Amino acid sequence: MSFLSKLFGTQPDPREAVRPLWHKVVELARDPAWYAACKVADEVDGRFDMITAVLSTVAVRLETADLHRESALLCEFFVEDMDGQLREFGINDVVVGKHIGRLMSVLGGRMGAYRPALLAGDSEKLGAAVERNVSFAEGGSPACVASKLQALHNHLATLDGEALLAASFGLPEAAQ
Repeated sequence: MSFLSKLFGTQPDPREAVRPLWHKVVELARDPAWYAACKVADEVDGRFDMITAVLSTVAVRLETADLHRESALLCEFFVEDMDGQLREFGINDVVVGKHIGRLMSVLGGRMGAYRPALLAGDSEKLGAAVERNVSFAEGGSPACVASKLQALHNHLATLDGEALLAASFGLPEAAQ
């Protein structure tokens, strides 16, 4: 995209194609099943953990569908959303960039932890990754979260790229 196109807005924003998918990621991460059935901590840390877990699951599926660009654009929405959240929490402009850098590092680490387990269907490894990366309330179950993430991954694997980008899916029955 040329400088003038960006400046005058003559080109459509390529991220618009994945905006519905970003909204779906947030919707799925907010599903009460994570917090009630699995006992993920229903607080800022737990909600962040579920957004990164669901985003990682969706991004892994986009990558396997050879939609790497769309996966990167989806992660841009994550950055934009986290930037807004940090500002709402009162983090000042001077350090927002540092916080965003750390959050991107966290997302990358979690994607690296979840990807091989999801692709292999290895519930033990996925459960261990969830245990390390998700905040739980008392009695929380990493196995419950891992099972729901694997069910989501398996469901997404049945969808083609167009259906993924249209975000016309929900949590599968096994994940509710």
